[in-house]
Amino acid sequence: MGLISYVKEEIQVIRERDPAIKSNWEVFLYPSFKVILSYRVAHRLYRKKHYFLARWVSQRAVRKTGIEIHPGARIGKGLFIDHGTGVIIGETTIIGNNVTLYQGVTLGGTGKEKGKRHPTLKDNVMVSAGAKILGSFTIGENSKIGAGSVVLKEVPPNCTVVGVPGRVVRMGDQKIPRSDMDQVHLPDPISNDIRELQKDNIRLQKKVKELEKHMRCVRDNSIEIRPDEAGEDKEENHENL
Repeated sequence: MGLISYVKEEIQVIRERDPAIKSNWEVFLYPSFKVILSYRVAHRLYRKKHYFLARWVSQRAVRKTGIEIHPGARIGKGLFIDHGTGVIIGETTIIGNNVTLYQGVTLGGTGKEKGKRHPTLKDNVMVSAGAKILGSFTIGENSKIGAGSVVLKEVPPNCTVVGVPGRVVRMGDQKIPRSDMDQVHLPDPISNDIRELQKDNIRLQKKVKELEKHMRCVRDNSIEIRPDEAGEDKEENHENL
């Protein structure tokens, strides 16, 4: 792909996914545009085994954008990194087409193992701010990773993952379009569990109050002395005297 074609494609991608952009010229100011352009150069050098030059280009891009993409990573078309500060993409990462990453995302490994040690993201995946995907496994097509999640195992296609560690909370066959950039309205199983615990606590409190009321009634009835019984006790005491 030539430079002009690449710029046109980036303009289309950014205008499609970032409502803040006002003109095509702003694309040249985006960290995502700058870092991916540097990555394409570095990746070409890496494939030709010019490893030092590849890392030199990569590290210059890190200093300018705050986004670190290892030149060995394999990235498809249409990657958009929104804001981008703190994004890290490891050496053996594979990213499909039309993937969106937000600031603070890490696509990393879990140790010093050799070979494929970073995740694979299929087409149309969205990874929200601060999420960490660690290990050599696949995130299926059209899946969403919620903000702050830590994903340590494979995710099927068309799923939503939230939590630490990440777990699938929504699965369906309906495709998630690229235009759907909602990071907020995702299922939250922890909040759901807390709400259920609050409901159980309220029910328990009501039950305890009912039991306390019942015990007070039982206690009051056990020490109550009826008037006729009090009279009989006085007569018996008088006769004994």
